[in-house]
Amino acid sequence: MTNSMNLNADYTQRVVINHNDLDWVASPQAGIERRMLDRIGDEVAKATTIVRYRPGSSFESHKHEFGEEILVLEGVFSDENGDYPAGTYMMNPPGSSHAPRSESGCVLFVKLRHLGAEQQHREVIDTRTADWFQGMVPGLTVMPLMRQGAGSTLVRWAPKTYFNPHRHFGGEEIFVVDGVFEDEHGRYPTGSWIRSPHMSMHQPFSKEGCTIFVKTGHLLDH
Repeated sequence: MTNSMNLNADYTQRVVINHNDLDWVASPQAGIERRMLDRIGDEVAKATTIVRYRPGSSFESHKHEFGEEILVLEGVFSDENGDYPAGTYMMNPPGSSHAPRSESGCVLFVKLRHLGAEQQHREVIDTRTADWFQGMVPGLTVMPLMRQGAGSTLVRWAPKTYFNPHRHFGGEEIFVVDGVFEDEHGRYPTGSWIRSPHMSMHQPFSKEGCTIFVKTGHLLDH
């Protein structure tokens, strides 16, 4: 952490934060608050953030020059294209625009300004109904999310599931959606965010079971 506009900006460093331990910080838009996880830039920034919309709050229409990924954690998020309840994943490609709002309020996991030419078409997935596929070890199931380029994935761990030791080329980012995720470095309950650098290694498991959002290979540079 260096200043208010560069937060956890060194991708060579491992970072572990539970967003529930952070205070909500008002955004420039009334009724919308944030818990910042990492950030490079001013108000227009490459960032990973938990965002809370108060009931009835909204943003003016805006363009995402380098794209956006959203996972709806609570409530119902909306824009001019529809309503997205908790469990919805959305990828808005570079150059896209929308006018987001929430009538009843919502909480989102948001990644901004990190996508490129491979992501050309908007994607929306209802993870409550989409298919799960068998993972690499018993007890592990996966749901591909972003299908264009180096994608994001939802991974579900049955209780007492253990994975093999492995190394992360290009790093790995995990957000614990529910349950408790673990590895030899610690225990990460719901709301935890873990960013592991390029070529880091761990042996993950879950004694209690969990669901995690995983993104890999995107931390080689800023």
